[in-house]
Amino acid sequence: MISIASKEENAKEKSNLSLYTDKTWPSHYHLQLFQNFWCPSIHVEALENFQKHFQAKESDVIVASFPKSGTIWLKALTFAIVNHQRFSSLENHPLLTSNPHELVPFLESVFGGNIQDHQIQLLDSKPDPRIFGTHTPFPSLPESIKESNCKIIYICRNPYDNFVSAWVYFNKIKPESLPAIPMDEAFELYCKGILDYGPWWSHMLGYWKESIAKPNKVLFVKYDDLTEDANFHVKRIADFFGCSFTEEEENNGIVENIIQLCSFKKMKDLEVNKSGKVGIAAVDKKNFFRKGETGDWVNHFSPSMIEKLSKIVEEKLQGSGLSFKNCP
Repeated sequence: MISIASKEENAKEKSNLSLYTDKTWPSHYHLQLFQNFWCPSIHVEALENFQKHFQAKESDVIVASFPKSGTIWLKALTFAIVNHQRFSSLENHPLLTSNPHELVPFLESVFGGNIQDHQIQLLDSKPDPRIFGTHTPFPSLPESIKESNCKIIYICRNPYDNFVSAWVYFNKIKPESLPAIPMDEAFELYCKGILDYGPWWSHMLGYWKESIAKPNKVLFVKYDDLTEDANFHVKRIADFFGCSFTEEEENNGIVENIIQLCSFKKMKDLEVNKSGKVGIAAVDKKNFFRKGETGDWVNHFSPSMIEKLSKIVEEKLQGSGLSFKNCP
């Protein structure tokens, strides 16, 4: 006999995994509708483990993002800023010999597969502050993250550049057996919100609204703003994490040094980022670095694409206060 509790659990599980996409981006996995977002099938078990087993510490730092929004840049900056006293010399900095995804692992990767108790204990024993990355939408984060005093920093990229970056990226990492997805097909999927961890609008809004409600808990950073004035935002991030730079440190050029260390050109040219793979999907590290520019979408969008995405942005973000510079 199945208990009432197990019946409820089974019903919840079925509702979580109720829908697969037939048409999606070229990859070796499907997208499943899981807790109201499109979850890569290879991450579903990891997300359930993450929600069930992760216990946030007050000192934890969570780097959150929607895919292809500047994740690797923010991971590098966050690691360098939070550890700026521990690694004061930039000559032998960990970012010179390790990919940012290795230094700031995705929690979806940490909890992937059949995670064992000893792995959870190892996680607990990591030195503070622990820094993790996640693509998980805010509503689906473990309660321990939402209820503790740990800090969340979120990077948001305008949907126009985000789409182009995603289109190029997924065609780069696709299995050789699959054809590339044409831009028009990818654009239709994007406009429907069908992309890893999408819809993109609800992902952005989840963290945006939380940053307004709890500004000491969630810091919302826009990619374009960070590109425009990195100095200001690096200091803003340090203040948010409670590790502000001293006047002496600023006079010694630490802010500029961190910006240079984490710059797109610097990271792209490092040997450690030119070869090897990382993550559950075993993605080539070199594929995480493309142009690192803002506004490249103008080289790809047709007038009809601009019109369509503009209407979606206006409709989905209306009344939220969230807007983007240099966009239609």
